[in-house]
Amino acid sequence: MGLSSVTTGSDTIKFCIFDLRSGQHEGEELNKILFFYPADLPFSTQLSVIGLSEGLITFTRIFSPEAACEVIEAEGHSHVFYEAEPDVWMVMIVEKSKESEAIWRIDALRSVLKEVHSLFMMFHGSIRALLDKEPNGGLIRSHLYSFIMDYLSVTGQSIRIMCWKYFMLLTDLVSGPSGIHNTFRCTVSSLEDTINLFTYAVLRLSPRALSSGLSSWSYLRKGNVSSHAATGSVLANSGAVLDQFYRSRDTSSGEDPSYHIARPLQQDKWTKGKDGFLVSDIWKAEASSSVPTTPTIWLQKTDERVYLCAFQHRNLTLILLFPVTSSLNDQGISLVKQQVLENASLKIVKVEEKLSKGWGGENAYHVSGYRYLLLDGDRNVSRASPPTKVTTLTKESLVALNKLREEVDLEKSRAKSDSPDNDKDMEICIRAKNNAWVIALVTRGKELYMVLEKANETLLYASDAVENFSNRYCNGSFSLD
Repeated sequence: MGLSSVTTGSDTIKFCIFDLRSGQHEGEELNKILFFYPADLPFSTQLSVIGLSEGLITFTRIFSPEAACEVIEAEGHSHVFYEAEPDVWMVMIVEKSKESEAIWRIDALRSVLKEVHSLFMMFHGSIRALLDKEPNGGLIRSHLYSFIMDYLSVTGQSIRIMCWKYFMLLTDLVSGPSGIHNTFRCTVSSLEDTINLFTYAVLRLSPRALSSGLSSWSYLRKGNVSSHAATGSVLANSGAVLDQFYRSRDTSSGEDPSYHIARPLQQDKWTKGKDGFLVSDIWKAEASSSVPTTPTIWLQKTDERVYLCAFQHRNLTLILLFPVTSSLNDQGISLVKQQVLENASLKIVKVEEKLSKGWGGENAYHVSGYRYLLLDGDRNVSRASPPTKVTTLTKESLVALNKLREEVDLEKSRAKSDSPDNDKDMEICIRAKNNAWVIALVTRGKELYMVLEKANETLLYASDAVENFSNRYCNGSFSLD
């Protein structure tokens, strides 16, 4: 589009959150910055990035008042936009590689922005509410900075986004973009709340996360060692950068920037007690208190604050939610836990035994000769090749599949704009540089992505392979008949 992007050194990514309602008067421009990464960039550069983003939003609203821009493609950068809350925008600017054929999947980047905001809301409530609570923005900045930097360190997003562009596809292949495992059940009415709980359970409450101090996506960390060092350096200096920010601002409130903030994504903060319940010292009544309180979260569907209790027996994790009321305090929660142990322990043991016998382990969904990702939008379920199998794919295959998925994303977006109520069926089959067949099938709310690296030379062979897979594992959903 000939758009000139803001460039700063060799940085490949910039991530900012800003409030359009703030900083509208001369001399108050810094007030609109709620979060910026990298945080050590000069404020003039941060304001330039946000000013460009604000201008793009204003310009595109002329043509689409109800839905401003989602992505702007410049010659050297991609600008990804997400309006998390009214007038609160999250923007990611990623540099395009001139030496590699790898591309960014815009939908994947937007999914990262949405997940950051959704998880933040679950623990801290809305950004706007914290802004209203303290209009000068110190409270929300402290919350956002701590939470997002913890998020990057825990999930490996800094590696997944900044270093291995094609591994954004790998993450989807292993975990699915928002799919819930078949053995996960939840009585929360909102799907979004269910996904948030599942995501946090994987990141911090699973047996693997408790035993290793890492999330269940930690296999992504076997990549570029230098990226670990860079991320660690940023995290180590986060406090100094935040202090610099407050010292440079002329705030009238005079409040101490050292806020008491719960950091639920910190590592090594959850442990399993002798009774099987998970305990953490992250939540405390006051900053000076050494006595932990029962964790609480917000349910977005009902805007309800609830206590979060987690019980674990072997590989089974049970999450219990109780409404926060004046009559239910920490002592009451202890009594509820005791009731669970007395009345439900035997049933929990039986459920875990049944699930363990019916679960084939990490390779349960492996299909010999196939590397695949299956998405069922109607049931919100994803199924994929196991991590150990996906990592055998070559870079050429991953790059080709990433490009194919980006094309499918674009076609789905166009089809949704033309006819929101009708899904578009697609079938795409391409040959990668390494002669692997890369395939995408979309039909009736279901999507199948597949890589066949050891397939025969002919397209007919690849078509037969997909047909056999569809008939055997997808009830014929993707069959050509």
